[in-house]
Amino acid sequence: MTSTDADRGLDHFRADIPFYTLTFGKGLSPTELLTRMGVDPHSLALRDPADLNDDFGDTLLDEDEPVVTTGTDGAWTWAWEQGGSHGLDRRVLSTVSQGTEAVVLHYNEKPMYWFKYAANGDIVVDFHTLQPIGPTGSAPQRLDEFMRPLGLVPGQPAPSYSVLDLAENAFGLRVTPAGDDEKRWSGSLRPLPEQDRDWDWD
Repeated sequence: MTSTDADRGLDHFRADIPFYTLTFGKGLSPTELLTRMGVDPHSLALRDPADLNDDFGDTLLDEDEPVVTTGTDGAWTWAWEQGGSHGLDRRVLSTVSQGTEAVVLHYNEKPMYWFKYAANGDIVVDFHTLQPIGPTGSAPQRLDEFMRPLGLVPGQPAPSYSVLDLAENAFGLRVTPAGDDEKRWSGSLRPLPEQDRDWDWD
């Protein structure tokens, strides 16, 4: 875990994007990250944005078998679910973070952000902004030095975009979307058993 003063790397997600889940794995290749997340191996391929639309079409925003695209920025590789939330699942996050670190950022139009930080299979910090901040996890105060200056204080509502600021300041996370002809690894994730899902915001 490192602090960085680099340019803000998540500005793309400060735009009007109504729903997304970003899963970051440190030091993982794109194919390793997707494999750990449970990608259907038959769907895994290098695709540019046009290929992605051709191959998945109306299922790009599928919730049960989310389509994910990947990229690597610095030390971190990310997987972007446009319609799903598999990255939030404890089992998925635990697997992604085995032997390394992982961060998950989720946003939806309630509006709310959900943030999880894990290391070596253990969820260290976990909180969302639907209610006043109440971090949980094995060490919920681990990121206090980054959270408090951003107004992410237990018992208080979260300021706008503060969760994105936290991801940038504490971990140097960034996402560079693919160019028109740039090929990135992508695929669809296998569905999670609904009865075993360990998170819900309804």
